[in-house]
This record gives sequence, C-alpha cells and structure tokens, in this order.
Amino acid sequence: MFELIKAGGWTIWPIILCSVAALAIIGERLWSLQKKYVVPATLLAQVQQWLGGGDIEPARLAALRASSPLGKVLAAGLVNRDHDREIVKEAIENAGRHVVPELERYLRTLGSIAAISPFLGLFGTVIGMIQMFSGIGQHGVGDPSIVAEGIAVALINTAAGLGVAIPSLLFYRYFRGRVNDLLIEMEGEAIKLVEILHGEREQEEEAGRPPSAEQGPHEVGMRP
Repeated sequence: MFELIKAGGWTIWPIILCSVAALAIIGERLWSLQKKYVVPATLLAQVQQWLGGGDIEPARLAALRASSPLGKVLAAGLVNRDHDREIVKEAIENAGRHVVPELERYLRTLGSIAAISPFLGLFGTVIGMIQMFSGIGQHGVGDPSIVAEGIAVALINTAAGLGVAIPSLLFYRYFRGRVNDLLIEMEGEAIKLVEILHGEREQEEEAGRPPSAEQGPHEVGMRP
C-alpha cells in the first residue's frame, strides 16, 4: 500500500485526505443517525405520562430538550401547551426546522467529497501524463521506466479518486434517505402530541378508529 501511495506522487495526498474525512463523517453519521438516538421509542409515552400527572417542570423540559432531536420538538410543543393548536403546530415546526440541520450535519461535506474526488484523480492523471511526455522529450523513448512511471501516476490517481468517490456518494444518498425517514417519524410523533394536548387522541381511540386517520388539519411539516 505504501508503495502504491509513493508511486502515486504528491497528487494522491489530497485524495487520501478526502478519504480520511469521508471515513470520519460516515462513521459519525452511522452512529448519530441511529433511531434510538433520534426518535426514542418510549419518549412520547413518557411525555404523555408527565401530562397525565401534571408534572411538566422546567427541569423536565430541559432534560427532554437535551435528550434527542425528537425531544427538542416535543419540548417546543409542551412549552406552548396552553395555547391553541395553531400556535403549538407553529412552535413544533420551528423546532423541527432547527433539528433538520443537526440531522444533516456534515452531509454537504460528504457530498462535496464524492463530487471532487474524481476530479482530483483526473488531475493526478494529467500530471502523470505530463511527467511521462516531459521525460520522453528529455530522454527519448529508450528508457521504458520513464513511461512506466508516468502511467503509474496516472492510473493510481484515477483509481484512488474513484475509490473515494463511489462509497462517498453511496453513503451520502443513504444518509439523505435516512434523515428523510427519521423526519417522517418525528412528524408522526409531533402529530400525536398535538392530538394529545387537545384531547383528540383519546376521543379517536374511543371512537374505534385508528388515531390520526385524517391528518389534514393537524399535519405538522418539518421537512425542508
């Protein structure tokens, strides 16, 4: 591996830096975008329990806000629980819009790495070809090592650029889809909270139909 890096010349180092950054981002996002950290399964039930006991203290709201992105959204609704539905929805939507950048953190950087890595490989290819023709011009075609060295620089940089770009692009698209799925789940939990705060969720359940069967007037939008 070290011999390949050495043969790739100085132009391969930007590609290596991009690969390190991409690996760091992929690892961090794989960890941070786990559902249990973003949309904890029992969080809404805990909030409903607090509401039932009338135990909504500032300390609990602060802990809820710090617990997860969903916690920030639910806390915004609870702070405005004494207002009408539109105010609660607006507060939740505002909190959701602040949560989106947190979920999409570093994704633009990962997308940029996926976009520029092939160009860095192409740049290394051009440098390798320049070295090859420059060597031929100075020493003629009698020394095959000059040609081989230039071709090695070109091919190694091309392969390295594609090797970084392809997985970076795949993970970028995966994470974008993952964020969208998490936001849909958060919207669903936020709708349930609005219904709970205004006594509608229990009424729907008593009526024998699935909760939020018609979400038109109660829909909460957090996705950009």
